[in-house]
Amino acid sequence: MVVSLRSWVANEGGKHLVLMLWLGANTWLFLKTFLLYSNGQQYHYLYKMLGVSSRKTRRLLDKSKTFHVACGVTICIFSVVHVSAHLVNVVNFSVSYSDDFPALNLARYRGEDPKLIILTTIPGVTGALLVLILFLMFMSSSYCVRVSNYEIFWYTHNLFIVFYIILMVHMVGGALKYQTNIEAHPPGCLRANQSSTESQDKELDQGEDEERRCIEEAHFQPHYPQTWLWVTGPLCLYCAERFYRYMRSSDPITIVTVIRHPCDVFELRMLKKNFRARPGQYILLNCPGVSSFENHPFTLTTCPTENKETFGIHLRVVGDWTERFTQLLLPQPRIDLEILPMVQQRRYPKLYVDGPFGSPSEDVFNYDVSLCVAGGIGVTPFACVLHALLDGWTGFRLQRLYFVWVCRELQSFYWFAELLCALHHKLWQENRPDYFNLKLYVSRADSLQSMSEEKYRPLTSRLLVGRPRWKLLFDEIGKTNKDKRVGVFCCGPKGISRTLHKLCNSARSSGTTFEFNKESFS
Repeated sequence: MVVSLRSWVANEGGKHLVLMLWLGANTWLFLKTFLLYSNGQQYHYLYKMLGVSSRKTRRLLDKSKTFHVACGVTICIFSVVHVSAHLVNVVNFSVSYSDDFPALNLARYRGEDPKLIILTTIPGVTGALLVLILFLMFMSSSYCVRVSNYEIFWYTHNLFIVFYIILMVHMVGGALKYQTNIEAHPPGCLRANQSSTESQDKELDQGEDEERRCIEEAHFQPHYPQTWLWVTGPLCLYCAERFYRYMRSSDPITIVTVIRHPCDVFELRMLKKNFRARPGQYILLNCPGVSSFENHPFTLTTCPTENKETFGIHLRVVGDWTERFTQLLLPQPRIDLEILPMVQQRRYPKLYVDGPFGSPSEDVFNYDVSLCVAGGIGVTPFACVLHALLDGWTGFRLQRLYFVWVCRELQSFYWFAELLCALHHKLWQENRPDYFNLKLYVSRADSLQSMSEEKYRPLTSRLLVGRPRWKLLFDEIGKTNKDKRVGVFCCGPKGISRTLHKLCNSARSSGTTFEFNKESFS
C-alpha cells in the first residue's frame, strides 16, 4: 500500500511532533548541562577529579579502526554466503520452474539461462554491482595498496556511498515472494482443476474434499524493502558528523614556518583561530593544491599553549601526496635555507586542518609509569608529550616515563635532539633525573656516526647500537615498578608492536601489569 503523506500527517503527525519536541528538549538540556559541567569554572575541580569517562572506556573507543576492519571483513564473509545462496536460487528458479504458480517464478520460462536472469532483473543487476563495489573496496583496503598508492584506497573506499544507494534499490525487484492470502488459499489445498487423488494417495470422502478446496488462487508479492530501516540511522549520523567536520575545517590555516630536517622530514608550524589540542592528538590535513578530496592524518608534535598559539607537525616524504605537498611548500629548486621567513608566506599553498582527534597516546599522562616506544617517524605522537613536560604542564598523574626510540640512521635523531636535550637539562636542574629514562637505538651499525656536538652529549651517552632486547627491558621495568600498572604506548613497525603486545600479555613475578596501546594510521 502506498502511504499518503497528507493522510499520514493528519493521523500520525501530531504525536510524532510532540515526541520530537520532547526528545529535542531533553537533548538540549543534556548538552547545556554537560557543557556547563565541563567548562564552568565552578565545576573545575570536580571535573578534574571525576573526568568524563574512564580510561578503559576511552581505550575501547581508540579501537574504532580495528572494529571498522572487523565489520568490513564480516560483511565480505557473509556477502560470499549470501551471493552463493542466491546463485543456487537462480539455478533452481530455472530448473524448478513452477507452472502452477507463475507469479512465484523469477525465471520467465523453464530452463532459462541463469546468467540471463541475473543480467535482466533488478536484484541480479544490483547484486552484481554490489559485489563489484565490495570487491574493489576490499582489495584496495589491503596494506600493500594503501602504502604504495593511497589515492586508490581513498577513492575506492568512498564508493560506499554508491554501495548504499544500490543497496536501497536491491530489494525493489522482489526476487523472493511470500503468499498473501493464506486463509483463502491454505498451503496444500485443492484447486479447482485438482482432485484429492492427485494431491495425495489416500482417498477422502466428499466432505473432507470440499473442506480442502481453495477459495481462490494463491497470490504472491515481494517483501517490502526494509534495508532503509537499518541504513538510514547510521547514514544520518555520518552525514551530521561530516557536516560538523566540514564547518570546523572550512577556514584555511596560516603556515608560519617550514623547517627542513634530515632524512626527508619537514616540520610545519601553523596557526589557526580557536584551535585547541592536547598532547597525543592528531589532525587531518587537506591541501587542495595536491588533492581536493584527500585528507591525511598527522600527529601533532607541538600543541598550542597559553604563551604560544602555534601548533606543528612533522611529516616524512614517503609517498606521492607528501612529495607533491612538500614541493608546494618549497617550490624553489634551491633549498639551502632551513627556515623560510614570514615574508614568503604568500607562496605557501592553501591548507585546511580538520581536528584535533583523540588517540591512545593521550593516556600517557594517565598512568603512574608509562613506556613509550617509537620506531623512526613514529616518534611524532610522543614528541608532543615531551613538549608538554618541557613546558611545565601540571595536573597529570605520570611519575616516571621510559622512552625508547629505534631508528635505522643516526641522522633521524636530529629531528628532536634539541627537545630531548632540553628536557634532560630541565629535569636535572629540578633534581629529578630518574623521571625520564631515555634509550636510543641505531639498528644499522654501518651508518653509525658519533653525535660530536657538545650540546648533544646527553644523547650520545644513551645511544646504543642494534635492536632493543625487549624482554630484558620489560623485566627491568617490572622489577623497578612492582605491583604497578604500566602503560605501554607503541608507534612503529608491526614487528615491534607484535613483540610488545605479546610481552604485555605475559605473566611476571613482579606483579606489574602492562597495558598495551598502539598508535597506527596505516
